[in-house]
Amino acid sequence: MAETVEAREKGTISIHTENIFPIIKKFLYSDHEIFLRELVSNAVDATQKLKKLASIGEFNGELGNLTIEVSFDKDKKTITVSDHGIGMTGEEIKKYINQIAFSGASEFVEKFKDKGDAKDIIGKFGLGFYSAFMVADKVEIISRSYKAGENEAARWECDGSTEFELTPASRKERGSDVVLHINSDSEEFLDEWRLKGILEKYCKFLPVEIKFGTKDENVEDGVDAEGKPKFTTVKKDNIINNPAPLWAKSPSELKDEDYLKFYKELYPFSEEPLFWIHLNVDYPFNLTGVLYFPKVKNDFELQRNKIQLYSRQVFITDEVKDVVPDFLMLLHGVLDSPDIPLNVSRSYLQSDANVKKISQHITKKVADKLQELFKKDRADFEKKWDDINIFVKYGIISDEKFYDKAKDFTLFKNVDSQYFTFNEYKDKVKPNQTDKDENIVYIYTSDPGKQDSFIQGAKNKAYDVLLLDGVLDSHFINTLEQKLEKTQLKRVDSETADKLIDKGEKVESVLSTEEQEQVKGIFEKAINNKNFHVAIEPMAPGDLPVIVTMSEFMRRMKDMAKTGGGGYAFMGAMPDNYNVSVNSNHPITQKILKAESEEAKTKLAKQAYDLALLSQNLLTGADLTNFIKRSVELVS
Repeated sequence: MAETVEAREKGTISIHTENIFPIIKKFLYSDHEIFLRELVSNAVDATQKLKKLASIGEFNGELGNLTIEVSFDKDKKTITVSDHGIGMTGEEIKKYINQIAFSGASEFVEKFKDKGDAKDIIGKFGLGFYSAFMVADKVEIISRSYKAGENEAARWECDGSTEFELTPASRKERGSDVVLHINSDSEEFLDEWRLKGILEKYCKFLPVEIKFGTKDENVEDGVDAEGKPKFTTVKKDNIINNPAPLWAKSPSELKDEDYLKFYKELYPFSEEPLFWIHLNVDYPFNLTGVLYFPKVKNDFELQRNKIQLYSRQVFITDEVKDVVPDFLMLLHGVLDSPDIPLNVSRSYLQSDANVKKISQHITKKVADKLQELFKKDRADFEKKWDDINIFVKYGIISDEKFYDKAKDFTLFKNVDSQYFTFNEYKDKVKPNQTDKDENIVYIYTSDPGKQDSFIQGAKNKAYDVLLLDGVLDSHFINTLEQKLEKTQLKRVDSETADKLIDKGEKVESVLSTEEQEQVKGIFEKAINNKNFHVAIEPMAPGDLPVIVTMSEFMRRMKDMAKTGGGGYAFMGAMPDNYNVSVNSNHPITQKILKAESEEAKTKLAKQAYDLALLSQNLLTGADLTNFIKRSVELVS
C-alpha cells in the first residue's frame, strides 16, 4: 500500500531559484490565458495515462466517466479543472509538483517502456502547472490516486511563494481537482464567455471530452393529440471539444465530404477548397495534419495565418511561419506534431532540427501531391491552375528543392487560354522565336486589354504570347530567366514587333537619311517631352505609324519596385522613360513630310503620336481633350 498523508505537513518547494514564480509570471508564457490550456492539458494527460494503464492490465477498475470539467465560481473567485485520471498520492504530489526538475511523464515512460508505446501520452506535469500562478494568488490540488487500497486523498496548497502545505483531504473518486483562487489582476477570467473562448481556442480538439457548464437541448418527448412529435427542453453537458478530429483519423476511413465538412468547421465563411493533403508521418519525426489549397486571389496577403499548429491536439498557434515554408503560408488547415513543444518561441522554431525537417517534408508532400494531380487528370489540373499557380510560382521563386519537382508540372498559359509545361512550350516556340544569338524569346503580356495592339502585332508574326499578369509574375519571370537555359522573356510592348526577336533581318527604309532626320525633328517638336525618345525605324507599311514602348529592363525594374523588389524601390520614384518608334515606311510618315506648313506637319505628327498613346491608355486629361478636338478638325 502506498504511503498516504497522515497529518498536516509544511515544507519548501525544491527549486534552484527562489524567484521561480516571478520568472514564470513574466517570461515563461507571453499570454496569461495559456494557464487554462496547461491545466486542461495536464488533466488530459492524467486521463490518457489511466486509459493506457487499463489497456496494458495495470489498472483493472472501472474507467467510468472520464470527462474533464472546467468550472468557475464568480463569488468565491475560483476556477476549477477536474479530471478522473490517475490521480496522485501525497508523496507523488510532493515529487511531481514540488520537485519541478522531475517530470511525472518521465517516470511513467520508464516504468512502462516495455509494455507498449507510451510516448504519445506523455505530459509534462510540472512546469506547465505553475502557469496557474500567473492568474492565482493561491492554488490547491485535491487528488486521489487510482491505486487499489489508496483510501485517502491529499490536498496541496501554495500561495505563490516557495512554501507549501500538504494535508489529508476528502475526495471519494479517483482523479484531481486543481482549484485556482484568482488574483485581483486576473478577474477577467471569471467570466463564462472569456473562459469559453479560451477553451474553444486551445482545447477544441483535445482527445478527452471537456465539459464547460450545460446547454439546453430540445429532445423528442412523445406525440401530441394530432400525432405530431412533441419536444421538451433538457439540460445537457456542454462538451466544448471534438475528441476525434479528422486529422487524427486514417485517410482510408475518410471520404471527400468528411474533409469538406472539417474545412467548414475550421473556416465557416470560406469557399470550398480546391483539394487537400493528409499528412501522416511517424519517422523520423511525428507529424499529422491536413493542408487545404484554397482559392487564392491576387490579394493573397490577406489569406495568411490560416494554418493552425497543434501538439497532441492542443492548439499552440496560428503563426506558423517557421514551421511551414513561406510560400505555403497561403494554405489552410491543421498541423499536429508532438515534436514541437507547447511553449514555442520564434528563436526555438528557427533553430530546431525537427522543425526544419517538418518544413522540408511538407514541401515535398505538397510537390508530390501537385505532381500526382497533374499526372492523374491533366484537364482538371489545368482548370485549377488559375487558382493554384500563385502557390507554385511562389515556391519556384523561394525554394530550390520545390523548383526541382515543380518544373515538371508548372504550366504556362497563353492569351488563347492554352496550357503548356516548360518543355512543351519550349518545343512550341523554338522554331519561330529564336533570335540570332540562339536565345529563345518568350513574349508575354501583363495586361491583355491595354496591350492588345501589341499582342496582335506579335501574332501577325506568328509569335505566341504568354499571359503573365499575376501579382508574383515580375519575380517569377526573373527566376525563369535564371533557371531556363538561353531563354529570355520580353513583354509584348517592350519593343516593336520587328525588334522583339532580333533575327538579324534588316528592313530597308523608303526615306533617305536626311528625310529621317527631318521626321525625327518634327516629332520631337510635336511631343516636346525629354522623357520620350524618338527613333525612326523602318517597319512593314502595315504596322502602326507610331509605337510607344518602354524597354524590358525599365519596365521590369519598375514592376519589381511595385511588388517590393528591395533594391529596386528607387525605380518607383523615377520618371517614366518611353521610346517612340516612328515607322518610316508608313504612308502617314510620307504625308507628314509632304505637309505644306510646319504647323500642319507638327499637327499630323502630334495626332499620330497621340494615337499611339491612346492605344496604351496613356492619353489623359487635357491631352485627350485636345486630341478629340484635333480629330474632329482633321475629318471635317
